[in-house]
This record gives sequence, C-alpha cells and structure tokens, in this order.
Amino acid sequence: MPRRRFHQTYQLAQQIGCFDEYPAISEGVDPQVNISRSDRVQPFHLICEKDTMIVLMSGAAKVEFRQSSVNYVNGTPGEMIYVPARIPHRVVPSEETILYRYKAEHAGLEAVAWYCEGCASEVARVTWDTAEELPQEGYLRATAAFNSDQAMRTCDTCGKEHPPVDTTGNRWQEIIDELTAEADEDDDW
Repeated sequence: MPRRRFHQTYQLAQQIGCFDEYPAISEGVDPQVNISRSDRVQPFHLICEKDTMIVLMSGAAKVEFRQSSVNYVNGTPGEMIYVPARIPHRVVPSEETILYRYKAEHAGLEAVAWYCEGCASEVARVTWDTAEELPQEGYLRATAAFNSDQAMRTCDTCGKEHPPVDTTGNRWQEIIDELTAEADEDDDW
C-alpha cells in the first residue's frame, strides 16, 4: 500500500501486523507517524536514539521501561506515552491494540534488546542506523539472529537460556519489499 499524506486509522490497521511500525504518512514530514497493531507482547525492547511518543488508539497496553526511573505506564485509548531517547521499552498489550508511534523523520540509531526474565540483565542487543537500514530490516535481522543463536539467547550473568521469540503476525518482510520498491520508483524519476 503506497504511503499517502493521510490514512484512516482503523482501515489501515486491518492491513497491519504485530509491531509493524508501518509508516502512515508520506516522507518529508517531521515527525513521522508509524502504526502498529498487536495482541501479544512485543518480542523485544525497542531503543530509539531520539525521543518518541506512543499514542494508543484502541485497546489497552502497558509500556515497560528499562534503565529508567519509571518501570511502566498503563495506557488506554487516547493516552500519549512519552518515551525518552535511548530508553529500552516494549509494549505489553492486555487486549488487542492499535497504536501510533511518533518518531523523528531522521531517527538516527535504533536497537532492539532482550532482557533476562530471571536476573533482569541485558541478554543481547542489535543496533542499526535508520539512514542505512529500515527499522523492519533491523527487527527481522535481529530476531532471526536471536532465534538462531543459542549463545545469544543465554544470559551472561545468570546463565539462563531464553527461548526463541515469537515473531508471528508481523509483516516486516512485506513492508521492506514495499518500501524498497517505492524507493526504487522514486529513484527512476
């Protein structure tokens, strides 16, 4: 689906998968607005170089924070949850949610990280530059590496081995293909 200046939220949400972070407005607008939908725990903690804002459009979710003075914020429709730069966070829905994430158009570095459920230490982290790699490419690459590497899933602090993460329900590869084709079309002009 081509990027437009504006989408109808609930119509677009029917085409969106789990934590897709699909760009909902055209390039050249700052901040960018990305839409996601989910009925399950985000498979990683997201870390953004710049501040972001999560706006819950439907459902209910908790946003969990690491390395922050705030442990979590519970959200209901219409709530805006500020996420400071470089703070690991993940969305934990208690029912199916639709959310917008506002990010800087030139978002800089992003990363995903996993934390030990036993001792709370960071287990693994994968970082990329959004100027060189789409967020969805980073998510796909990072979760594939995490799922295929037992050593990467093992906590260095307590030795607990973590199971592979569930990435079903996302459309990351489809979004990569779509946005890459769109960029190629723009290059033809």
